[in-house]
Amino acid sequence: MLITKPFVFALALTSMAASAHAADFSDPTWPCVQRKVEQLSLGLMWPHPVDTTRIEGDDALGLEVAELADALALRRVELEDLRPQVAAFADRHNGDPAVLGLVFDRVFNGLSKRRTRIISGIGKFSFSQIDLAEQIDEVRAEMDTAMAADPPDYDKVDKLEEQLDWDQLIYSDRQRSITYLCETPQIIERRLFAIAQMLQAAVQDQG
Repeated sequence: MLITKPFVFALALTSMAASAHAADFSDPTWPCVQRKVEQLSLGLMWPHPVDTTRIEGDDALGLEVAELADALALRRVELEDLRPQVAAFADRHNGDPAVLGLVFDRVFNGLSKRRTRIISGIGKFSFSQIDLAEQIDEVRAEMDTAMAADPPDYDKVDKLEEQLDWDQLIYSDRQRSITYLCETPQIIERRLFAIAQMLQAAVQDQG
């Protein structure tokens, strides 16, 4: 089936956004409904000061913090399953927010970097879809030219139509993955907030 140029243009700029009314129009190449937030703030999730120098020279504490933080960062592990490990860690350190903050700082840095890579990948994905839409436009224009020839070049039209069908199949297949891609940064954000809340609940009054 032939696709008109206005339709392809709409695909490139708006259909990737699905419900585009909620998208971030400050970046027309961002294909997600969710607003694009490139960087997260540790301070918005963790209310206590974080002093990473505390871990310097204390290998035992460093290993303990790394073990818990790396477990919390594994998205395939349910946070509820790690609650006893968090409680035991907090008990060993008297619920010290400075120590618990070291755990969150490590988790935050790791997951934030992963989230940034995903957002970068989404941007590249968006550009590849726009490029493919432009390629579809070009093939459509070639088909129009071939049909306008005297006599029409049906062999060329047939070849171009086959290419057009293939390009649109690739476009559609890629499009089906955009929902998952766009949800992934939010999944990471939600996990970070949940981890912050879990660690915050383990903080004990130091007064």
